Parts: sequence; C-alpha cells; structure tokens
Amino acid sequence: MHGRAPPGQPVQDGRHPIDATETHMHWLEHKIPPPVVGATVALLMWLAAPLGPVLTWDSGTRVATAVLLVAVGLGFDLGGLLAFRAARTTINPLAPQRASALVTGGVYRLTRNPMYVGMGFLLLAWAVQLAAVLPFLGPLVFGLYINRFQILPEERVLRQVFGAPYAQYMQRVRRWL
Repeated sequence: MHGRAPPGQPVQDGRHPIDATETHMHWLEHKIPPPVVGATVALLMWLAAPLGPVLTWDSGTRVATAVLLVAVGLGFDLGGLLAFRAARTTINPLAPQRASALVTGGVYRLTRNPMYVGMGFLLLAWAVQLAAVLPFLGPLVFGLYINRFQILPEERVLRQVFGAPYAQYMQRVRRWL
C-alpha cells in the first residue's frame, strides 16, 4: 500500500498522488473509446427513463433547451477536434502516448477535456429530451467513468510526454469547466 503525501508531492515510491490512488480496476483504463461509453450511457438513460418520475415540461421549452445543450456540446466537441487537427496530433483517446503536440489554445483555454465536456452536454441534452428524472444521472455516470478510466490515465501519460509544460497547463486550466 502506498503512503499519503501532501498535495502535489510524490509518495514514498516517487509516484504522483494520482498514480498512487489507482484501484484494482486499472485494466479498464484506455480500453473503451469514450464515444462508446457515451453511447452506452445514452442507451441506459433511455432504458431508465420509464422507470422513474416523469418531468412535465412544456414541449417547446424542453426541445429548445435540448437544442441549446446540443449546440454547446457540439461546439466543445468540434472545437477540441479542430484544435487537435490543426496541431496535427492524434485524436485517438486510447493512445495518448502518441500525442505529438500539447494543445493549449482555443477551447483548450477553457477546459483540458473539451471533447468529454461536449459529450457530457450531449448527454444532458438527451436527459432533457427524455423528460424523466433518472436519465439525469447519465451525465454524472459518464463524467465519473471518464474521469477515472480515461482522464486520469491520460494525464499520467501526458505528464510523462510533455513534462513541465503540461504540469503548468494543468495548473492554469481546469479538468472540466
């Protein structure tokens, strides 16, 4: 078992505290593409919708809210994708070690994970459209899963690949929003 260290300090074996908090489920890290996770969560949201209380929203308000959330989500997704393309670095979330450039401009000034933020907004739009209480757990489930099995492992790799510039970027920009 690894000891605890003050925030930002390595634990006794020299690993960063994020690394020391790994669980026995590390085999799930970088295994399922985030769009597949998002689609699975969306399906589960749809299946859960009839199982709980229904929300009585005016149809126009519900649709307008969902469309607005979709627009925001797509804005984050496309902003992240286009920034990666412009930097000519990999967009493959399962292989962060292939990153050839540290992207910190554009939407990456707002969040370190705009594509995951975008997927979260798309799931929130889906919850609004489903107009039931239980689907609103979907974006939370997605965020928790992606944070543990995608983002934390990505951060470990990017710290190794880019070193101090990435550490400075982590200090300046939030993981989510």
